[in-house]
Amino acid sequence: MTGLAGPRVRVLVVEDSAVVRHVLVRLIRDDPRLELLEAVETAEEALRLVPMLRPDVISMDVRLPGMDGLEATRRIMAECPTPIVIVSDSSTDPALRISMNALRSGALSVVQKPAGWPVDAAGGAAIATQLYIMSQVPVIRHRLHYGAVPVQDVGAPPPPRLRPRLVGMAASTGGPQAFAHIMGALPAGFPWPILLVQHMGTGFMEGFAAWLDTQTRLPVALARQGEIMRPGHVYVAPAEAHLTLGLSDEIRLSNAPPLGGQRPSATALFASMARVGAGAIGILLTGMGEDGAVGLRDMRRAGGYTIVEDRSTSIVHGMPGAAERIGGASISLPLGQIAPHLVAVASAAAPLPMVVGMEGRGP
Repeated sequence: MTGLAGPRVRVLVVEDSAVVRHVLVRLIRDDPRLELLEAVETAEEALRLVPMLRPDVISMDVRLPGMDGLEATRRIMAECPTPIVIVSDSSTDPALRISMNALRSGALSVVQKPAGWPVDAAGGAAIATQLYIMSQVPVIRHRLHYGAVPVQDVGAPPPPRLRPRLVGMAASTGGPQAFAHIMGALPAGFPWPILLVQHMGTGFMEGFAAWLDTQTRLPVALARQGEIMRPGHVYVAPAEAHLTLGLSDEIRLSNAPPLGGQRPSATALFASMARVGAGAIGILLTGMGEDGAVGLRDMRRAGGYTIVEDRSTSIVHGMPGAAERIGGASISLPLGQIAPHLVAVASAAAPLPMVVGMEGRGP
């Protein structure tokens, strides 16, 4: 790996396992982009050091002695906001739940915990690159307070030709908390199936779907090949598979090459939805890069209705911003307005006995 100009990214490691801590320290010291500030065993020690050291990014374990990584994330984001990358064992259910809740509480991404040294080249590079990239994300105190708005204040009405029958949503960095916010505000009577793409590590997709199921009244599960979509159900793209709409409105999964470096790809999903024209709604949320922008433009050109998350609430405005630049957005809305707007669209399409609420089925 060649050196990069400019100051190195300063990393604080929080990890109670001596073996994993040693691996992370080696990975950071071997990467010319990164500089190790300190490696500590407890969240309490991390909380003491963060205001003193002011790291650029934190590598955070979730299962720690005493205070766990979830509570540590909440405290850091409230007191000294810092980019946090969750380093988790994806094979254990408690760790998965803590990891997903940490993402909702302000952590930016989750990566697979290394098993030991030496780490395979791809795995080590993935961890180091996540630390480097996430250090560049500006984070702010209490950024999750998006606020609900009355349905009558959710922007311009959709075009009258719109006759929705399905919704596609996609996100990358910041996606889990954005999806939880939207899904938690949709009523049980929501009339359309939702296809969902989230960029996340391979070992976390099943846990992400299970966690999201606890945040909403709508049933959430990983999508299955050939499954016929049902109204009000959420279908999450599994790891390393493009999620697309089949010719008979069934779910299609594909191991075709990544698009723009992503599989699942938001553009693959939206492009497949473009064929239903005014029957499709596409929503592109926070995320780095440009995935989904071209697909959303295809949808809009075909007569679909496309929504992008506004810069004011996007943790990273890369993906929605790219869609806006190329004419892929019918409307731009802050995150807190998207669910009420969907309810308003549904009510205009067909009267629905629904009440918008911010509480999900789970905590």
